[in-house]
Amino acid sequence: MGAPQRCGRSHGSHASFLLLVPLSFLCCTPQVAQGSLHIPLNYTFRDIPEPPVLLETPESFTAFSQSDINLPCEARGNPTPTFRWVKDGETMELDLVGAGTIRADKNDSLDLYHGSYRCYASNTLGTAVTQTVHVIVERHPVLQKQQKIYKRAFEGESLVLSCSPPESSTPPHIHWMDKRMVHIKLSERVTAGLDGNLYFSNLLKSDSRSDYICHAQYTAAMTVLPDTAVALTVMASNSVLHGRKPRLFTPSGLRSSVLALKGNSLTLECIPSGLPTPKVEWTKKDGRLEDTSAEVSNQGRWLHFESVEQSDDGEYQCRAHNEHGDTSHAYTVTVEAPPFWVKEPQDLMYAPGESVRLDCQAEGFPTPTITWSMNGLPLSEVDADPRRSVSGGVLKLMDVEVSDTAVYQCEAKNKHGSALLNTYINVVELPAQILTPDELQYRVTEEGDITLQCEAFGSPQPHVTWDKQGAAPLLSHSHVSLLTDGTLEVFNVSRDDSGLYTCSVQESNISISARLEVYERSAILTGPESVRAVRGSTALLHCEAFTDPRLKHDRQIVWRKNGLKIQESSSDDKFTVFENGTLRVSGVTTDDSAVYGCEVITGLDHAQASGAISVVAPPDPPTDLSLSEADAHTTVTLGWTPGFDHNSAITEFIVEAREEQHAPRSRWRWEELRRVPGDVAEVELKLRPFCTYSFRVTAVNDLGRGEVSQNSPEHSTPPAIPSGNPTGVRSDSTEPGTLVITWDEMEKRLHNGQGFMYKVWWREAGKKDQRWNNNSTSAPPFVVTGSGTYTPFEIKVQAVNAIGDGPEPEGEIGHSGEDVPLEAPGGVAVTVMNSTVRVKWNEAQNVRGLLLGYKIYIQRLGPKAERRRRSLGELQFEAMQQQQEEEAGQEAGQEAEQEEENERVVEVRGMQTSEEISGLKLYSLYKLSIAAFNGKGQGPRSDLHYFETPEGAPGPPASLTSESPTDTSLFLIWSPPVEPNGVLLGYILQYKQEEGRDLEYVRIDDRSTTRIELQPLNSSSYYLFYVRARTAAGDGPATTLRAATQLDGVPPSNVTMFFGDTYLNLSWVPGPRDRNHGFHINYLRKSAGETWQESEQVNSTQGFYALMGLEPGTTYHLRILHHNNTQWEQIVQTKGPELSEMPGGFATQGWFIGLISAICLLLLILLILCLVKRRKGGKYAVKDKEDKEVDSEARPMKDETFGEYSDGDEKRSDSQPSLCPSKLGSDDSLAEYGDSVDIQFNEDGSFIGQYSGRVAAPHGPESSGPASPVAATAPPPPITPSMSSVLNRPS
Repeated sequence: MGAPQRCGRSHGSHASFLLLVPLSFLCCTPQVAQGSLHIPLNYTFRDIPEPPVLLETPESFTAFSQSDINLPCEARGNPTPTFRWVKDGETMELDLVGAGTIRADKNDSLDLYHGSYRCYASNTLGTAVTQTVHVIVERHPVLQKQQKIYKRAFEGESLVLSCSPPESSTPPHIHWMDKRMVHIKLSERVTAGLDGNLYFSNLLKSDSRSDYICHAQYTAAMTVLPDTAVALTVMASNSVLHGRKPRLFTPSGLRSSVLALKGNSLTLECIPSGLPTPKVEWTKKDGRLEDTSAEVSNQGRWLHFESVEQSDDGEYQCRAHNEHGDTSHAYTVTVEAPPFWVKEPQDLMYAPGESVRLDCQAEGFPTPTITWSMNGLPLSEVDADPRRSVSGGVLKLMDVEVSDTAVYQCEAKNKHGSALLNTYINVVELPAQILTPDELQYRVTEEGDITLQCEAFGSPQPHVTWDKQGAAPLLSHSHVSLLTDGTLEVFNVSRDDSGLYTCSVQESNISISARLEVYERSAILTGPESVRAVRGSTALLHCEAFTDPRLKHDRQIVWRKNGLKIQESSSDDKFTVFENGTLRVSGVTTDDSAVYGCEVITGLDHAQASGAISVVAPPDPPTDLSLSEADAHTTVTLGWTPGFDHNSAITEFIVEAREEQHAPRSRWRWEELRRVPGDVAEVELKLRPFCTYSFRVTAVNDLGRGEVSQNSPEHSTPPAIPSGNPTGVRSDSTEPGTLVITWDEMEKRLHNGQGFMYKVWWREAGKKDQRWNNNSTSAPPFVVTGSGTYTPFEIKVQAVNAIGDGPEPEGEIGHSGEDVPLEAPGGVAVTVMNSTVRVKWNEAQNVRGLLLGYKIYIQRLGPKAERRRRSLGELQFEAMQQQQEEEAGQEAGQEAEQEEENERVVEVRGMQTSEEISGLKLYSLYKLSIAAFNGKGQGPRSDLHYFETPEGAPGPPASLTSESPTDTSLFLIWSPPVEPNGVLLGYILQYKQEEGRDLEYVRIDDRSTTRIELQPLNSSSYYLFYVRARTAAGDGPATTLRAATQLDGVPPSNVTMFFGDTYLNLSWVPGPRDRNHGFHINYLRKSAGETWQESEQVNSTQGFYALMGLEPGTTYHLRILHHNNTQWEQIVQTKGPELSEMPGGFATQGWFIGLISAICLLLLILLILCLVKRRKGGKYAVKDKEDKEVDSEARPMKDETFGEYSDGDEKRSDSQPSLCPSKLGSDDSLAEYGDSVDIQFNEDGSFIGQYSGRVAAPHGPESSGPASPVAATAPPPPITPSMSSVLNRPS
């Protein structure tokens, strides 16, 4: 069918068109079109007439029985075809409708069916004809009875066993087998020929057997006939030793010709005889055997063509040969062919008025002739028609009509056969229909193109017209076009083209409507740009687009990489597309360098823009490192090939070398030699002699250094004299009379050759005409004896090797060994400035070496007031005694008194003769001495020099605590400052309410006073207290305390419990300002006959109590009373199963009772001893010190002192610690300083109690211990106030 065509405003006569695709429009006069008519699937008219079409046709065959007779002839058509058969030119009397197959009647003679047959299938539209086929009738092959054949032959002879089965039109297949139906084994020596004979190229004795049987298999007759058995006896012969040249059993002669038909099989045969067994080779004399379809088979005796092709035509030769000679035969193969179709006409329908062309082209050899028939009659016997013409294999029929419907036969013949084709021309008239659905909706974007379909079908082809509602004729618009198939094309659509369109069939009332909607075009407002991204970073490409709001629901943004769609990956998040269209590429690699396209796609249009990502990274390593040696043996040229620069130009190359000859592999190190520009790929390197080098190169770009290259080949340089001398030549003398010359050893790679040594030169400096001394050594140091004490020498060291000496070295000045200084510095003087002293002295003499500096020894002897009490004679005696100890080499100050501090050493380096020493304590006596030192050691100290520091303001009081006996009074307790810095004159106390402004002032002139009572105070307010110490130099800094008076305590009303099997842990939080209050916990076992029991007294400030001795799984009623009123109560149950009495328990045994009694007795004795020891305690160490020292009020208290001590305290001695500590420790505890401390510990030693400054409860013990002897092992409570929170409470 022709392609749709556009048409303009022209007029012409009516013409027909193809039915498959409509070809007319409202303004068109159709032109004549040649083509067939195809019925669309959605065309509703289905009862279409059709001429006969053969579905099954007969073939020639050989019949051996009535069951073999089967001549099929089946056809379809509308109306249903009828069938008739012509046998040997005469019509057979058969009544066949709907099916035309002939089968034999079993009562008929088989011979009646022998002949030539042709079938005709006809209906009212035409007749189809089959080819003429031949039926050959034969009887089943029968083998005549024969006698057994006996053959005798000598070993080595050739032999043929013949096989002559009955002849048949279907030649049999021959099989040679024995009597057990086992095939005779075939080989190059034993071959079955095409004629069925069995050929022995030469006989072996093993060929003797009595059952060579030829079996003929008739496939068509389904029969196998055995021939008479042949008995073969092979006799021994001497001729086997001679052998025979080959000759051919078959074929005979030197040449033969073979005619082969294309498509048939062909086998060329060469079976030779000879001894030994000949080999057979096949060749194509006029070409290559490999270019043909031939295959060698049957042990090389056959050349087989399964399907002969025209290219197989030619001359073939077989050659048989063995060691005695050869023979050959040539086949000339001529390939011809029966007719076969090259182009076949098709069964087609046509509309009236069309032109028809039937092409029927056949080939064959010889060239076939083609004849035409119509409905089984040759065209020569049909009425002539001027509209019909025949030219060889082409039949033309112009301006067809319905009456031209017929079946045409095209037959090609040559001497090898014929080929027949049936082709019908079916001219039909069909009613017009519009196949496109009605009320279709078309959508298009502005400036786009759209086609509105109006597919009409009929025969002849109907004409259609298009109209638009409320618009001018469509063809008046230049952007509107109509195609011949009824399609309306609208180009460059605008919003004005929206509306309702109608398509109608001319001269009928058939029409459909279609609606066109025009949308705004999609556009990319901000497209991706070309970006550079560092490898491993994240790159973002933006894609901001506009889409008609009506299309946003089906809009999608697609990203492409080099044209391939990117799939978002959730596993590694490589590519992520956000809702706004932005593409994120994470962890970019070199493979991500590409062009990226953003495409906005809707159901109607798409817009796209592109950018690129250039991934930049450090460059790849250079490759192909090569070395070329220059004229100088120590100069090489290193070349390389730069690696990929990863989109960032290489700025430079770093060349590194590694010397590998003079160090173990573990110490090989790469060193940078050169840096060359990035556009240079070679560098000339100057190397050291007598070394082995490897080189590598690293490329650098803006992103940094890339990976290093592979190592270059090793390169070795020849030896040479040393090019330099050792550095760091110096004297390292340590003993007098010895000059030690040393230097920095040269690396082995700098030796430049074998036999490397150091030549050492020396002479005494400052003397004229002094000759140089020299000696050689392999390594430093070099020692010269008899050189005096710290005598200057000129020294130098020269490098030499087996090739020669290195350059002349430069001389240096060195000294022989030092000795310690002989004299102490003199002229020591000090200037005191508060806590700083400035010391001056004269330069030391007779140093006997290089003076390194001075050491100032300074020691505090104690407070100034105490030292003044000593006589001047005592101080002079101590100074003389210390001087004697120093001269004897003893440590100074070993017998100093305890209050004297450790000696302080200040080192002054260089030639400086003055120094300021700060950080001294005020109001103190110090002693000072100075010694010079050099590299050998320190000289004697100078005479002792004494000085005093002035009085200063004291430090803050060491501690400040409070006690509150009532809710309106408060005791402040403090301790003297640790650093009084003079004679204490007293204290200044200032205090005020926390929210108030008025500050109360109290001056205390008695320096021994460390406690004061303040009243009346406001019980509802906290106070701030400031206490300062005073000396004649002024007031010191204050120690500050925030405190308030304490209120009367009450038992707890909010108790938290932790349950155990035999105990209950009770905890509570005491009030922050409550004084201690003693109470009892009452508990009652919930069972008949039980009475209330009472715990020991518990302090309200301790915050925790363990009630022990309970029974597991038992319910108890607990309560706390206050003034006979219930303060708290609760009913609880212990954990574990309820215990029942067990008769005969170990607790009732005598041995257990005795053990417990003994333990109690021991505990009682230990308690008595503790009480006695406590009453006989000694003094505190503090009191001992007061007895020894004068003016003890000026001594500061230790950091651990928490209050004053009394005469009663002096009865204790720190050398005799108490064996019976109180519940909280020794009697020298926090409780003695006015604080009530209730502390208990977990099993791991951590606090679980409370600590706060409170006075003891008036009606309870001073400190509460555990409630029972086993209370210390009770499990901890679940909730315990932290120690820090307790300590931070206001006291």
